[in-house]
Amino acid sequence: MSEQQQFAQITIEPWAPADLNLLHLLNAPDMMEHLGGPETEDQLAARHERYLTLTERRAGCMFSVVSVPDGQAVGSVGYWNTKWQGEDIYEMGWGILPAFQGRGFATAAVQKAVALAKAAAGGSAGSDPDKQIKYIHAFPSIDNPASNAVCRKLGFTLIQPCEFEYPPGHFMQCNNWRLGI
Repeated sequence: MSEQQQFAQITIEPWAPADLNLLHLLNAPDMMEHLGGPETEDQLAARHERYLTLTERRAGCMFSVVSVPDGQAVGSVGYWNTKWQGEDIYEMGWGILPAFQGRGFATAAVQKAVALAKAAAGGSAGSDPDKQIKYIHAFPSIDNPASNAVCRKLGFTLIQPCEFEYPPGHFMQCNNWRLGI
């Protein structure tokens, strides 16, 4: 079985109201250790609302990662518009629940989300070439070998380690990975 086939055991589905439960599961201390710790109920509710409205605001898209064929939600992946060092980019993030880690789900989910982000970037800023999104960036913690491995496997280029603020008020050391669109 090729690596491509091995990673084909998931689908990604646009974030839905029912995914609030998944967001609670992803908020566990072991899932949030590289991201400043678990969020409060109010923060989760606000995040859920942002995820639900990303697409309609044309600001990106969040997805649940669903295993095939059983249809179980195993994580999340998404991309969103942001600015990095004065440039319009898509930032990507993902998380796979601990019971499903190590099976290639994250790599497959990021690969699928990258393809959708590239398609969306084609019309990201209309006809203004100065506003076109040219890169997808991921900023995994330098202490998160699994997420850094996903970037490496999918052909992201490691630009450099950097300090990144996430969540607001919490600075962490990350690797800045970039992929051309």
